[in-house]
Amino acid sequence: MQTLQRESNLVGPTTAQPVSRGGNARCVPVGALLYSACAVVLYLMLARYVRRRPESPLDLSVTLRLQRLDHPSLSRAMNAVSWLGFRPQSLVLPALVVGTYWVTRRRLESLLLLLAWTASLSSYLTKLVIRRPRPQHPSIRVTLAKLRDTSYPSGHAVHYTAFWGLAAYLAAQAVPWRPLRRAIASAAAALIALVGPSRIYLGHHWFTDVLGSYLLGSAWLVGLVTLYRWLRDCRRPGAPTEREAQAELEEQVALVEESV
Repeated sequence: MQTLQRESNLVGPTTAQPVSRGGNARCVPVGALLYSACAVVLYLMLARYVRRRPESPLDLSVTLRLQRLDHPSLSRAMNAVSWLGFRPQSLVLPALVVGTYWVTRRRLESLLLLLAWTASLSSYLTKLVIRRPRPQHPSIRVTLAKLRDTSYPSGHAVHYTAFWGLAAYLAAQAVPWRPLRRAIASAAAALIALVGPSRIYLGHHWFTDVLGSYLLGSAWLVGLVTLYRWLRDCRRPGAPTEREAQAELEEQVALVEESV
């Protein structure tokens, strides 16, 4: 009798209904939102600091230490890492990515990438306010490049973290093969991690420029990833999350095994 009751529960209409566990409250990513808010606050505090002290001993020390690693191969690698952030590729490549998502009818991803691209606008507006000079110390080696504006923050690091970080995340989400997902994530992480040191090594930015850029860029990235996940997974009230659905499936499988 107990076995028949279990089996009737499994095939009954109640199994087709999603389990509501507090509505959409579980979908509120408090930790992610708190990180983005804290990162923005720290970014603004650092902006105020560098405006008062455009050239600090810490910045100079970090630059000189990095530039002691002088080697032709390292210089070529650092230039290659920074290449994506210079025009025209910094405009053409993101436009192609955004357009590709739009044409393939992945409109949500396209719009979020467009928002990530506007992180560069917030970087530019900060530059207009802070007006920190580029490194000009006589001990610093500055690689020749077309530098169009002031120093804080690094537009390269903001752009790489916010736009290319989100692009890599979305690409990894669309790939079913786990090793390829890991390869995409690793490549993006390496690019983001190296762009900051490359800007210092080439003499184009100070350490605090890069630090502020990582704060601003990661705030955008975490915020947009959180928004994407919320729009994708939590638009329907009471819909179970992926983890909850998996747990329910395992419970049903266990009941079937017991009944057999």
